[in-house]
Amino acid sequence: MLAPKKTTFQGNPSHVMPSELIDKCINSKIWVIMKGDKELVGTLRGFDVFVNMVLEDVEEYEEGPEGLRVTRMDTILLNGNNIAVLVPGGKPEPDMEQ
Repeated sequence: MLAPKKTTFQGNPSHVMPSELIDKCINSKIWVIMKGDKELVGTLRGFDVFVNMVLEDVEEYEEGPEGLRVTRMDTILLNGNNIAVLVPGGKPEPDMEQ
């Protein structure tokens, strides 16, 4: 019986791993949508393998019974366990034509 032929994975050169994409966002604006009702926009300064992040010049948006509350912070350490979505480039501006 012949042993199965070993194959090596060459990969797709245009394929980008999630950590590579996050790494490309360092020193850029990033929009972080959290589990729950919070969103943050800030400048990504660093992250680790658990996607814990250091953000600067942060605006936190939280929807509550009184409406949208915006909190500004200089620097935060964000627990990656609570992140649902990361969007490079920051939060889009609201459409003024509507």
